Amino acid sequence: MSTLFGPSRQNLTELFESIETVAVIGCSSNPYRTSHHISKYLLNNGFDIIPVNPNESEVLGIKSYPSIDDIPDDVKVDVMNIFRNKKYTDETVIEIIEWADRRGQKPIIWTQLDVSTDSAKSKAEEAALTYIENRCIMVDHRSV
Repeated sequence: MSTLFGPSRQNLTELFESIETVAVIGCSSNPYRTSHHISKYLLNNGFDIIPVNPNESEVLGIKSYPSIDDIPDDVKVDVMNIFRNKKYTDETVIEIIEWADRRGQKPIIWTQLDVSTDSAKSKAEEAALTYIENRCIMVDHRSV
């Protein structure tokens, strides 16, 4: 269990070396949305992405799932990257914790800039899930 607010370059390098699949919660097919731009960056840099958005059927040529519960059971998710309005963060973190318990997985919960809440962070820590708060996954990846 850990919370990362300002991970060192070494920690980031190790972290990114361990990540293969990123579920992008709130992923958009709109090329002007940040979630679209960052998902495209992740794809172009060797990561697998799983778009999660009930309003999208496909993003960047990849099937989008209405919710994390719709992600196939045999898919291992390393990071749940939240691109939703902050008012939904607590609810989303609870969904991730319940999903992780049912699936027997321990995904990193990554909240993009201005998405984290103290209560969501506490919930993730209580569930022993790594929680990265208010950081851009693309900016951090580019820094290593």
